[in-house]
Amino acid sequence: MNKEEQLKIIEEMQQVVEQMRLDDIEEDPSLADETFECSCCGKTKPLAGSIQYGKYRLCNDCVLLAETGFALGKFKNADELIKAMEDTRLEEMCEFIKREEKRVNN
Repeated sequence: MNKEEQLKIIEEMQQVVEQMRLDDIEEDPSLADETFECSCCGKTKPLAGSIQYGKYRLCNDCVLLAETGFALGKFKNADELIKAMEDTRLEEMCEFIKREEKRVNN
């Protein structure tokens, strides 16, 4: 797969994933305000545009990473993506702890 084909796949996935988010909000506007902790990036994200991959719920941003990664052959399944994103999740947990400590101490 050449670079041009890869870029085309990425652009198509961006459009599809964004449309999923918009469709979710159109179907149930409350999904834009409901949040959850993404199994992949560890951030608290809106439920709109998220997808359940087996035991993992991924935010819209991580769905884009997953679907693009699958299409480009970078990941075979969600487990591989979750493992690849481990450092990102750990960084987010550290940031959360710092924010909580700051909030409690103020």
